[in-house]
Amino acid sequence: MYQCSSIHQTAGHSKIGILLSNLGTPDAPTKKAVKPYLRQFLSDTRVIEPPPPRWVWKIILNAVILNLRPRKSAKAYQTVWDTHGEGSPLLSIAKSQKAAIISELEKRAPGQYEVALGMCYGNPSMKSALDELEEKGCKKIIVLPLYPQYAASSTGSVFDAVAKELLVWRNVPDLRFISNYSEEEMYIDALANSVKEYQKKHGKPDFLLMSYHGIPKRYFDNGDNYPCQCCRTTFRLAQKLDLKPNEYQMTFQSRLGVAEWMKEYTDQTLKSLPSKGIKNVQVICPGFSADCLETIEEISEENKEYFMESGGESFGYIPALNDRTDHIDFLSQLLIDNSAGWTKSK
Repeated sequence: MYQCSSIHQTAGHSKIGILLSNLGTPDAPTKKAVKPYLRQFLSDTRVIEPPPPRWVWKIILNAVILNLRPRKSAKAYQTVWDTHGEGSPLLSIAKSQKAAIISELEKRAPGQYEVALGMCYGNPSMKSALDELEEKGCKKIIVLPLYPQYAASSTGSVFDAVAKELLVWRNVPDLRFISNYSEEEMYIDALANSVKEYQKKHGKPDFLLMSYHGIPKRYFDNGDNYPCQCCRTTFRLAQKLDLKPNEYQMTFQSRLGVAEWMKEYTDQTLKSLPSKGIKNVQVICPGFSADCLETIEEISEENKEYFMESGGESFGYIPALNDRTDHIDFLSQLLIDNSAGWTKSK
């Protein structure tokens, strides 16, 4: 009679795998390192949905964009790179988030979880993270993209990357995918706490701008409900902070190309506010779970400059939730809630 190996005999007692994922980062702030990262990122048809024929976009990408943009992007990364630490702020914060979540899960459910970090683009790769969970015998995996609001170009890309890797697995695990957490009470509370703590130290502004990463308008027209989730997050946060309609606004940042993106645009809004008598502004980016190039360089440096040059007097950037205790508490609880039925009885 066939005898099962020990690994198969103990399969039912395996830990639950947690896959944390975010966008990713180049390995170094150099043109050489940025170029393959951008190629991987901009080749993703979730990120760039070129109209047919798609070979036209490939020519533009390889002949034009990848010969011009890497140098500019490398210079931007150099302004935020920590040469004495982990380098990329996104990667450094992601590692801190992972360590904090491991610690919190171990307190709440000892011995039941394994946590891995995999980026959609760059390193650590999605393959390395899934291989790590497979090697640890995880037969059940929860995927948590660290994007509060769902967008096909971000959260959808995580699903694609996971599915692509699982195509070659002999034994495909049970899988649960958390597509968004844009209205979860603990997430809204953590955002509100971060605003209150910042304002306790720096004072209240005339206006709070809530800036989200943008998407092309045609993505929304084609059915992507990301802007709607951003609206709901904005409204919930404004409620928590008791803001009046004239005290805050939702905008979208990080445009690429010449096509129309979702409005209002963050940079144009900041340029216009001083002329309306609003000269003391604070900005929060509720769609970013960790500070990165788009928040540190684009918002707290570039957009601050736009505002001040237009007549603004005071500009403050409220950091992303990063590894704040209330953020980690929320993410850990979210993972536990989504593992219902999988955990062992205490």
